[in-house]
Amino acid sequence: MRLSLPSARADALAERPSGVQPWLLCLRGICWREFLRFLMQRGRFFAALVRPLVWLMIFAAGFRSILGVSIQPPYETYILYEVYIMPGLCGMILLFSGMQGSLSMVYDQEMGSMRVLLVSPLPRWYLLGCKLVAIVLVACLQVYVFLGIGWLFDIGAPAIGYLTVFPALMLAGLMLGALGLLLSSFIRQLENFAGVMNFIIFPMFFASSALYPLWRMQESSLLLYQVSAANPFTHAVELIRFALYGQVEAAALAYTCLWTIGFLVVAMYGYNPARGFMARTGKGS
Repeated sequence: MRLSLPSARADALAERPSGVQPWLLCLRGICWREFLRFLMQRGRFFAALVRPLVWLMIFAAGFRSILGVSIQPPYETYILYEVYIMPGLCGMILLFSGMQGSLSMVYDQEMGSMRVLLVSPLPRWYLLGCKLVAIVLVACLQVYVFLGIGWLFDIGAPAIGYLTVFPALMLAGLMLGALGLLLSSFIRQLENFAGVMNFIIFPMFFASSALYPLWRMQESSLLLYQVSAANPFTHAVELIRFALYGQVEAAALAYTCLWTIGFLVVAMYGYNPARGFMARTGKGS
């Protein structure tokens, strides 16, 4: 007789392993699986680089003369426009990677492999957390490749910034990945997810400080400024911007942490097969 997901989950909980090794083995296995999937999908890697490179090489070059950025933290002098948008383009890679990782979650749910993972003896929150960490690590690898290309064209940051930016990339990636995890918990089909991605990604990216400073938005539209200031992606971009110059922006760090925790809590609830969004959409049965 075929067991339902809740009953299979109960049997797995009764056999929950003890010790640290099974937890680390699970983390390594999920990260390795995500890395292998990334290697097999080479188009995903190039697509992740083409989007920000188009903005950097074409858009930024065309608007360099009219969109120069005046002195503002963390910059100590006038900078070129392409230098300003580098953190925002790093955030773009994290945003798209988080959504693509969530898209793979929807695919796994349709194919049934996600159900096999979720009946593991390990806690559900840990399994989803491992999946999220694996997605973010792959995204950080793509960001560093992009930063390396920017460095070749003399569009970079201080050398220490390439080290200090890693924690900011991880935290920003966790926040954006948790948002994607939340979306994947109540979307049943891949076709529906594509439409939701368009309604999430582009408003978050354009209504942020990724392409232009917030004070410029305030001069043109107070409403747009308020929306952009409340945008979680804005705080992620500013966290990356300051980290590239070895600094910490306290407000951006606090808001990014709060948004990360909020998205994670709701996402974990959404993946509860008894009470969450999966139960309401029929995925948990």
